[in-house]
Order: sequence, then C-alpha cells, then structure tokens
Amino acid sequence: MITSSELWVHPSLILLFGALLLPLIPKRVRQGYLLLVPILVFVHIHGMAQGTYGEVPFLSWTLTFGRVDALASVFGYIMALMAILGTLYALHVRKTGELVAAWVYVAGSLGAIYAGDLLTLFLFWELMAFSSVFLIWYRQESDSLAAGFRYLLVHAAGGVSLLAGILLYSRGVESLAFVSFNVQNLGAGEWLILIGFILNAAVPPLHAWLPDGYGEATFSGSVFLCAFTTKTAVYALARGFAGLEILIPLGVVMALYGVVYAVLENDCRRLLAYHIVSQVGYMVAGVGIGTQLAINGVCAHAFAHILYKGLLFMGCGSVLYMTGQSKFTELGGLYKKMPWTFLFTLIGGLSISAFPLFSGFVSKSMTVQAGFDEHILWAAFLLTLASAGTFLHTGLKVPYFIWFGKNHCKPETWERAADPPWNMNAAMAITSVLCIYIGIYTPYLYNMLPYPVDYNPYTSYHISEAMQVLLFTMLGFFLLIKKLQPTATIAIDTDWFYRIGASYFYKGADKGANSLNTMGDQIAMRRVPNALARFFAMPGGHIQWLLMRTLLRAGGATEAQIETERQKVAQRSREGSYPVGGSVLLAVVFLSLVSILFFLF
Repeated sequence: MITSSELWVHPSLILLFGALLLPLIPKRVRQGYLLLVPILVFVHIHGMAQGTYGEVPFLSWTLTFGRVDALASVFGYIMALMAILGTLYALHVRKTGELVAAWVYVAGSLGAIYAGDLLTLFLFWELMAFSSVFLIWYRQESDSLAAGFRYLLVHAAGGVSLLAGILLYSRGVESLAFVSFNVQNLGAGEWLILIGFILNAAVPPLHAWLPDGYGEATFSGSVFLCAFTTKTAVYALARGFAGLEILIPLGVVMALYGVVYAVLENDCRRLLAYHIVSQVGYMVAGVGIGTQLAINGVCAHAFAHILYKGLLFMGCGSVLYMTGQSKFTELGGLYKKMPWTFLFTLIGGLSISAFPLFSGFVSKSMTVQAGFDEHILWAAFLLTLASAGTFLHTGLKVPYFIWFGKNHCKPETWERAADPPWNMNAAMAITSVLCIYIGIYTPYLYNMLPYPVDYNPYTSYHISEAMQVLLFTMLGFFLLIKKLQPTATIAIDTDWFYRIGASYFYKGADKGANSLNTMGDQIAMRRVPNALARFFAMPGGHIQWLLMRTLLRAGGATEAQIETERQKVAQRSREGSYPVGGSVLLAVVFLSLVSILFFLF
C-alpha cells in the first residue's frame, strides 16, 4: 500500500510511460510528442511542493520514492530542463530505441534524486547504468560496442559495491533512509557506498570509463550522458558525505587530472569528456569542504555545468553529425561552413572557462571561495590553477582547431560541412541564452540553492583576478600555439588495466586455469569413465587378474607366461566362470577390507 498525504505521480513514471508508448506514436505527431513528454516532466517538477511522497512498506523498512527538499529540487529542476534540451537536439533521430533509452536514463537519474532511502536509490542507480549503455551501442560501430561493454562492466562493479555497502549498513541501523552519514566514523558499509558513488562521479583512478564511453556514443547520446550520471553521483555525495575531508584532495586531483589529459587529447568529444572529470572535481572538493557556501557552490556548479557541458557536446556533436569527423587532425577552418555552431560552442567554452558574464563565473568561484574561507589554501589555489587549464583547452583549443587553424579536412568532409538541422541549432541557441542569462542575472540560480546565499561574484577583485588568469592563459596559448598543435596520439590512462591488461590476464588464465580444466576433462570425463566401463564389463576378471598378476610376478613367471594367463582369465570372465579358489580369495579380501574399515571408523 502506498501512503502519501496526497495523490502524487513520480516524474520518472511520466518518462517511463512516455518511453513505453513512443514506438507506437505515428510519425506525423512524433516530434510534438517527443517535446511534450519532457515538458510535462519539467512542469510537474517545477510545481512539486516540498515533502515526502510515495512511501511503500517493504519487509521491515519503508521505501520512499519521493523525498522533495531544497537539495533534490535544484538537481531535479536542471535535469528536467536538460531532458527538454537534449530531446530537442535529438528530435530528428530516427532510431526510436535510442530516444527510449535516453528517457529511461533520465528517469533513472530523477528517481535517484528523489529517492528517500538507499534501496530505492540503488534501484534507480542501476536503471541509469543499464539504459545509458545503449546510447553508446546505438552508434553501431565496433569501437562503440567494445566501449559499451567496458562501460557496463565498470558500472556493474560499482553497483555491486553500492549494494554490498547497503547490505552491510542495514545490519547496524533500523532505517535505510538516505540521510547524511556520520563522516567522522564511517563503517565498512559506508565506505563501500562511497566507492559506488565516486565511481559514478569518475574520481580517478575509477574514471576512465567516462572518456572511453562518452567519446564513442552517438552524437545525441553524448549530450544526455554528459549531464546525468556524474551529477547524480555529485548529488548523492552531497546528500550522504558532506564534510568528508578525503573528498577535498580527490576533487583537486580530479580538477588537475582532467585538465592534463584534455590538453593531450586529439578527439574533441573525448577532450570534453576528460573535462567532465575536471569540472566534477570542483563539485567533489566542495562536498568535502561541506560548508553551506561550499554545498551551494556544488549545486550551482552542477546546474551551470549541465548546461554549458551539454552545449559543448551539442557543438562537437553537430560537427560529428555533419562532417563524420571528431578529431582535430581531421578538421579545421570550418568557421565559414558552420558559423552558428561555432558561435554556440564558443559561448559554451567561455562559460566553462568562468569568463565574466557567463554561467561558470558565478558558480565555480563559490567553491573556490569556500576553500579560502575555510583556510584550505592549497586546494583553493590549485582549483584556480585548473581554471587556467580549462580555458586553455576548452575555451581556446576546441574553437581554434575546429573552426580556425589549418584546414585538415578531406574533400568529402569539407563538402558535407554545414550548420546542422533547425532543431539542433534551436537546442544550442536556447542553452546559450541560459548560459548567458545565469551569468548576468544571478538570482535566477542563487534563489534555487539549498541554503541562503550571501555571495557576490561581481566584485572588482574577483573580476580582475579572473581576467588576469584568462588573459595570461590566452597569451600563453598563442605564443605556444605551434607546440599545442594536435597530433594523432593515444594517451594511456587507467583503462589500460581492463583494456590491454585484461587480454594478458585472459591469456594467462587460458594457459593456466583452462589447461587444468582440459586435463580434468580428459581424466574425469574420458579416461575414468572408459576405465570404469571396461572394469564393469567383467569386474570379476579384473579383480582376479590383479591378484594373479601379483602372485605370478612374485613366483618368477616370464612375460609370455603372464600374458597367457591374462588371456585365460579374460576368456573365463567372458564366459562367466571363475575358479572356486579365486572366488574364495576375493571374498576373504573383501571381508578383510570391510573389517579394517569398521575398526578404523
């Protein structure tokens, strides 16, 4: 029985039923239906009052499908908004299954956001993993197929860790409510839950699934992927582990690690994927700081990140869709062919680089300021340094080497290049407006945050500091532009252990364990059954011959005499006749063995 104070429909149900009905919708109304469903979800979420809904008794616990509070509301709002923008961008996709997978994926994310207990959280957590992999597989290339299996393997391992942690945690508590854990005294269950969360947050070394999978997804699938998995994990960390100090160094490492690998990357979408690792690092560090300003910074930056990262993936996805290429060494000079796409991608690059009047400027600085306020100076300075790297590769490298720089396009690539269809341009235009609007009118974002905001990003000191970092980074880029030219290289990351290292493990296992298995098969399934079959064909003859051969050898008989006697025994066994003396001897031996076993045991 579902208990609630009023009739309540879970927003995930709207998406799930919408996805279920999508294959049945006629083509003439399909695009309208595709926009209607996520808009209904957004309107429903925007109108939900704070409270607890959808409580279901289960065994000795209570499952809560709808816990709506300030923290959940800000994440639910932006994810529903991104579902509209992502669907608009993918409006012309002909593969219905890809859109179904995208909506189920969003439903899983929203379900995890509003989950009030750990079991409900796990249910939607796994729904996210097993639906999102199809956004990689639907590209239908060999690399995408392999990347999808690796993606699924890693997330299955994270799900097992999360479930094991929940089971261990349930042994010591009366309720499985998803609330803040005691970060000063974490048990084994809480640590396993934390591992499940940080895997989805792509914390190194558990991060390589992200560039591996997102870089091989469909052009529209990557727009959805970049927005939901890591930000749902950030929400879970903010809900359960705010103030856990180990997250501060982990977040700083993420911010720097993602920047380094993004600078080295040749594929524009893999570059953006690595930069997800970097930007989520700010959020993870903010969770570790744990103050009200830091948590506000986490929520604000997650909100802004979903928009500008989605915009960047839309821009690079448009290049892939129109030209079939995503590597810098196969692009260049496209500003004449794709001017609108360039403009929208530039806005995304300026937003992610925390340029004044853009969304990243009013969100990222909150976390950095929280670090300074708590006197964690090393973290605050390193996060500021990571901002310079962000502008270097996403604000400068991506626009320059795709739309300017030397033209490396093949003739067929150049001929195909053009701005994408209207719906893709519309999605990028709306997202661009939002990135600028958030940067100019801060109350739009700040009024949604879970705690009262006493922070003004537009101080003269902050503006001058940001401009110094950005302008010196720009100067360095153009001075070193020849050395920063992309090359067709492969950067080895921690995924080596399960991409290449796993092949060596398989070969070792094949020669080791499988050889033992083959030997066991030969003995247990072939030799032993054949020997038993021969024995039971004439058991008396075999036993009699065993005894006679021993006596003959002891008596000095020759090999010829032994062979003659063996043939006689075999003949008598086939005829069913045995000497009386031999039968008596067998009986005595049998009774002796039984007597020995009786007295021993």
